[in-house]
Amino acid sequence: MRGQKLFIRPIEPADHETVSRFLSEQTGRAAVPVCGLLGKLVGELVAVMAMQITADALQIDDIVVAAGLRGKRIGRVMLDEAEQIAAKIDRTRLVVNTSHEFFRRTGFEREGERWIRQVRSHGAQRESQ
Repeated sequence: MRGQKLFIRPIEPADHETVSRFLSEQTGRAAVPVCGLLGKLVGELVAVMAMQITADALQIDDIVVAAGLRGKRIGRVMLDEAEQIAAKIDRTRLVVNTSHEFFRRTGFEREGERWIRQVRSHGAQRESQ
């Protein structure tokens, strides 16, 4: 991924066939998320994030990164994009209901059965970039 930019955008109806095929190949499940983001490298779909917006959080239901590209920071970039979206829509945290080491490594902390990551404000995000 070095030297390449991950292009992230919302999943659109025209993407459903491609996203379904990608998810089927990567996970064996082909259900396209109602709300989510996709990530592309050089025009190829390499990541899908399923999410939903709740009253106070942006809930991440799943992140799938192409098997051959895991460990290349793609999931982290997808999470950073989700955090920017959460800040824009005035949500204070990212929430994940599944336990996975990836989320702990990316700043999530356990809160009961869920994993939570506080969203930095727009100003704090700009200063860190």
